[in-house]
Amino acid sequence: MKDNDAFSFEKLEAWQLSRSYCKKVYLLLGKFPAEERYGLCDQLRRSVISVPSNIAEGCGRISLKEKVHFIEIAFGSLMESYCQLQLACDLDYITPEELDSARADVNSLVKMLKNLRRSYQKTLDSSAQPT
Repeated sequence: MKDNDAFSFEKLEAWQLSRSYCKKVYLLLGKFPAEERYGLCDQLRRSVISVPSNIAEGCGRISLKEKVHFIEIAFGSLMESYCQLQLACDLDYITPEELDSARADVNSLVKMLKNLRRSYQKTLDSSAQPT
């Protein structure tokens, strides 16, 4: 394995945007009240950091089935983080405009993760076909 192959996830737009989304959410967490530090803040931190982490971990797997699995985990974490941002907006920790900005990132990431999963799944399905 070449050194560049080990870091192939860095080339993925999905990973790049998920990293940016993660930073955006972390910056929003600074607006939350102190009493949420060990509640919603911790949960949101875990879910949002799981998105780029699982994309990277999936890219590090040799098995296409495992790659698909980690993309699915990233997708689930993305949905979880967005739900938590909606709750934060309901509680007036973030503004509706901040939620809309995050939603734009989430929409883009949904498309990218679905396409990435589809690509891995298509390769997996074609490799399983008898020749």
